[in-house]
Amino acid sequence: MDSTSTHLANAEWFKATASGGNGGCLEAAFLPDGRIALRDNEDLGNPPFVVSRHVWACFVDGVQKGEFTPRTP
Repeated sequence: MDSTSTHLANAEWFKATASGGNGGCLEAAFLPDGRIALRDNEDLGNPPFVVSRHVWACFVDGVQKGEFTPRTP
């Protein structure tokens, strides 16, 4: 088992409190090597998507600025 697989097997996943404990949430885990893993808790059969801390920081910044808010056509 490689280090990423080991990190994912031992990951502590969390999700936003807005989920209210219901399904359909994006979960994240901070890995020991500094990367962030993301997964859809409704489809745990798919492998998590893993990004660098820089990519995560850019995404969070964009969310906070409203850059990912869906636009009405």
